[in-house]
Amino acid sequence: MSPRRLTVMARWPWRWLAEGVRKIRALRERYKALEAIRQAQGITLLREWLSPEQKTQFDASRSFDVLGCHTGRRYRIRHGTATNVQEIDDAGRPVMGWCFIPGNLVAGDVMLAQKIALETNERAALAVANRFAVQTSASNTLDAIPRRAY
Repeated sequence: MSPRRLTVMARWPWRWLAEGVRKIRALRERYKALEAIRQAQGITLLREWLSPEQKTQFDASRSFDVLGCHTGRRYRIRHGTATNVQEIDDAGRPVMGWCFIPGNLVAGDVMLAQKIALETNERAALAVANRFAVQTSASNTLDAIPRRAY
């Protein structure tokens, strides 16, 4: 075999590998774009179901309050898919956290499902939810400490 042919053959796997990397990067970018579309659609649907007061609150803080249909307790649903529901006392402080996830959905869809569940069947929603303690730090930010309820 000639040295030239060996050199060409040695370069071929690297070209193939570089092309594979380019294809993987293109697929990753396409996935990111599709995920961004799904997230935006979820938030759009959520906003259609929010009351005007909830929309204002969501726009200001990416969270909104919901009243439980059975107990009248107030819950704050923050943007996210897990450990994002907190029971709020009369002073607006978190008392207890609740985690219930209705499947593999984008954040807006999860938040909408949580809103509907608490407003229409609070007891059933809390029966399947995991409780977790919430603590407020000195800077008044919320730190969640997940704890499974048994």
